Amino acid sequence: MTEQDGPELTFLLGLGFQLVLGEFTARVAAAGYPDLRPVHGMVFQILHAQGTTGTELAARLGVTKQAAGQIVDDLERRGYLRREPHPAGGRRKLVVLTDAARRHLMTAGAILHELEAELGDRTGADIPTLRRELSRLVTGLSDGEPPPLRPVW
Repeated sequence: MTEQDGPELTFLLGLGFQLVLGEFTARVAAAGYPDLRPVHGMVFQILHAQGTTGTELAARLGVTKQAAGQIVDDLERRGYLRREPHPAGGRRKLVVLTDAARRHLMTAGAILHELEAELGDRTGADIPTLRRELSRLVTGLSDGEPPPLRPVW
C-alpha cells in the first residue's frame, strides 16, 4: 500500500479541522462562553487590532453586508461589540470589541494553545512544524492572500 492509497489530503484536513474545532468549541463553552460559536471568534479576530466597518467585516468573513450586520447586531446586544463613529467621519461606523470580547479572546487563545500542546503530546506531531508547513501550503495556494475561511461544500 502506498501513501496515495490512503485518504486524500483535503479529506484529512477537513476531518482534522472538524475534530479540533469541536473540541475547542466545547472547551470554550466550558470556560464560560457557551453562547459563542466559531464565527463569533472569527469576528473577534478580524476586529482585534482596531476594529473595522461592517462592509469590511462582511468582505473578510465572505458574507453579505446584511449577514455581517446581523452578526454585529447580535454581538452588540450581548455586550461583545459596539459601534463607534468612524475616525474618517461621515455616516460610517467602526465596529470594535468590548472588554468582554477581549476577555473571550484571551481565554480562547489560552485554550487553543493548550489544545495544540495536548495534540502534539498525544500524537507525537511537531505542531510548530505542522503549522509552518500548513501556512506555506495556504500561502502557496492563495498567492499570498488567503481567502476568507468559510465552508464551500
